[in-house]
Amino acid sequence: MKRKRFNFITLAFFALLLLVVFFLLRIAVHRPPAVTLPPESETESGDSLASDTQPEAIRRVEVTPDTVQRVIERLARPESYRRTITVVRYWGESSGQSVVETATAGRWTRLDETRDDQTRHVITCAGGDSWVWYGDGRRVYTGAAALSADEEQSILTYEDVLLLDPAEIAAADYRALEGVNCIYVETVPDGGGYVTRCWVSVDTGLLASAERWQDGALVYSMTGLSVNETPPDAAAFTLPTGEVLYDPKEQKSEDKASSLSS
Repeated sequence: MKRKRFNFITLAFFALLLLVVFFLLRIAVHRPPAVTLPPESETESGDSLASDTQPEAIRRVEVTPDTVQRVIERLARPESYRRTITVVRYWGESSGQSVVETATAGRWTRLDETRDDQTRHVITCAGGDSWVWYGDGRRVYTGAAALSADEEQSILTYEDVLLLDPAEIAAADYRALEGVNCIYVETVPDGGGYVTRCWVSVDTGLLASAERWQDGALVYSMTGLSVNETPPDAAAFTLPTGEVLYDPKEQKSEDKASSLSS
């Protein structure tokens, strides 16, 4: 009797064990494939990518020439921010530099570009008008905005990468540029011998740096690594005449009131 009871318990134990193994195998079969994290890349200066600070959705995608366009599509720029960028153009042994202070709030952008000791001020509303004046002058020129905010800053529009044929992308990966985690894209030489290199910040979605080379010679560079996401105030969008074109605080109040009423 005891032996039969022992056999029954043993059989029940093995049956339970087989059942557990069956469910574990079933879970393993239906488990989503593991996402491959990109290997750490290094810049020429030896900075490695600090992958643990990247947004999770971006960090889990391996960047290659075939996938970089889908990764860039996931990036989003801040709604409001301030930063200073430096643009240098090279021709032969000479070069020219401009420094652009930028303040953005939604569709509105304020630019103060200093070049050759002259400052050009621009306030532009995407899809609307632009207001331009120079130095300390009070004379303002206005008209329909002919250029985007990126074009006004003389920086490359990295979203153009989305329009490229994958065959036009020579290299793409994650890499750090002076401590800023970026998606790096390099194009193959075009018909004019131009190669474009872009470093897009993973954290802000903004173009952190860019270069254009022609036949091995640097002809353009842009850097804007530091970004302040403190929203600009109405002073940034005020003309020298005192007219306030846009007040972010008032707009925020209107948006909040609209949200409550709905």
